[in-house]
Amino acid sequence: MARYIGPVCKLCRRENLKLFLKGDRCYTDKCSFDRRPYPPGQHGQRRIKFTEYGVRLREKQKVRRIYGVLERQFRKYFAEADRVKGVTGEQLLGLLERRLDSACYRIGFAATRSEARQLVRHKHVLVNGRIVNVPSYNVRLGDKITIAEGSRAHKRVVTALEGVDRRGVPQWLELDKGAFTATIKTAPNREEITLPIQEQLIVEFYSR
Repeated sequence: MARYIGPVCKLCRRENLKLFLKGDRCYTDKCSFDRRPYPPGQHGQRRIKFTEYGVRLREKQKVRRIYGVLERQFRKYFAEADRVKGVTGEQLLGLLERRLDSACYRIGFAATRSEARQLVRHKHVLVNGRIVNVPSYNVRLGDKITIAEGSRAHKRVVTALEGVDRRGVPQWLELDKGAFTATIKTAPNREEITLPIQEQLIVEFYSR
């Protein structure tokens, strides 16, 4: 599956929001968004007035970039969320949160979602005792996500787990830090997605 490999700090600046795409760097004074809080490019400091379409487009792009999903896959997530019962926008965010790479990030096994994606792709992650190297794998209630025994001394994993207390673990996950294991207790809770996301705008974008 294709992925974005360009500069990520520009994405935060484009969306006018700190998306925490570079882990601990985002909490320091080196953060590009804090230093240049305006869109990239030579016209970035001009005043921009968005149309209704532009507002909805930017919201969709923001969520795509937070979760590291390209357009074609994002449309599939939306179509699936639209089919199931419940509020479409919340179902969409729930599907994105239950991606294996996103779950690993939320647990604290990685400092960013892109780092979590690499962790999964390189076969460092087990689900219910089996290696799963598909970042988009959808975790389910009762699943146990574990770091492979030979990967537990990995510097990035250890460093990420040290920062868990600062970031916090959502209530739908139960982390056993010593065993490098987490369990899916419930469905993801909308209230625990703390970034300012207006999912209804995404529904309106695709429903136009």
